[in-house]
Amino acid sequence: KFVIDFITRYSCDEPLRPVDLSELMLSLANNVICRVAFGRKYDGSEVSMGNGNGNGKAKFYEILRDTQRLLGEVNLADFYPWLGWLLNKVNGLDARLEKTFKELDELYDEVIEEHLHRASTTSNHEDLVDVLLRLQRDPTQTISLDNNQVKGILTDMFIAGSDTSSATLVWAMCELIRNPSTLKKAQDEVRQQVGKGKQKVEESDLPNLKYLKLVLKETLRLHPPVPLLVPRETTEPCVVRGYEIPAKTRVFINAKAISTDPNVWDDPDPNVFEPERFLNGEIDYRGQDFELIPFGVGRRSCPGLNFAILVVELALSNLLYRFDWSLPHGMTEDDIDMEEAIGLTTHKKTPLLLLASPRTT
Repeated sequence: KFVIDFITRYSCDEPLRPVDLSELMLSLANNVICRVAFGRKYDGSEVSMGNGNGNGKAKFYEILRDTQRLLGEVNLADFYPWLGWLLNKVNGLDARLEKTFKELDELYDEVIEEHLHRASTTSNHEDLVDVLLRLQRDPTQTISLDNNQVKGILTDMFIAGSDTSSATLVWAMCELIRNPSTLKKAQDEVRQQVGKGKQKVEESDLPNLKYLKLVLKETLRLHPPVPLLVPRETTEPCVVRGYEIPAKTRVFINAKAISTDPNVWDDPDPNVFEPERFLNGEIDYRGQDFELIPFGVGRRSCPGLNFAILVVELALSNLLYRFDWSLPHGMTEDDIDMEEAIGLTTHKKTPLLLLASPRTT
């Protein structure tokens, strides 16, 4: 709701002010994850997240952004293990990582402490921290769960969840605004299927938004949020297409190269945004079709796939339902910078700035 309210304020200005969708979509993703993990709404304001000693949501947001940025930096120790530790000390990466993770650890301690001491709630109102702490105290559980593991799960949620969801939303809006006919088709579907009398698109509306799902599928094909997926390691020597791979070799799967391979995606052009390419096919992104694997494959594929898709579909459909979108004055579709930023997740390098007007039809 805060995203819709924020855009609405901008859309009522005269003259219209561009909305920074890159920043707004990251705030939205963090808000959703905060509600699920901590039971608190995130809106960027300086409100206590823990026991009131001054660490606020804005501080958490800053720590989270620093963590995501540092994890995406080149770690020389990965390439030169025998010398990397020294190089990382010289360039300050180790010190920055230590400082940021210390701050994140302290904030998690604050959140856990608050959950331990606040009044117990019903299971219907439990957040993720409540569930993890309840499992931690359950004597019937065969798997032990200490506070460090709880913190690790929370970090995975924020790093893997908020960053990837926001990047996908930005790329989807970017491709739609570059392709006006596709934008109109997606927007017409949302408004016709949902109807005019509702304030927002709800989860129950999503199964009817067939074309929107094609738009998302095509976005994930052209812009997988983690193009090389999560690195793996061979457990034993193997041979792949004649190449001998020793045991304990780090392996990267280039998901983007696969999803844009002209030998696989020959018509239409694999580098062109064309959601209709999926109309007559059964290819999906859930790991059953190796042509499209933005979430990985098998037992170690992304565990948050269903949650992420739900968040992205709801957010994208509401953006199209509530607002008409256009480029800032003087810009054309060809002026949009599509350069990617280097990092843990592939974001658009420059912010996506768009004009939003309240829907008129």
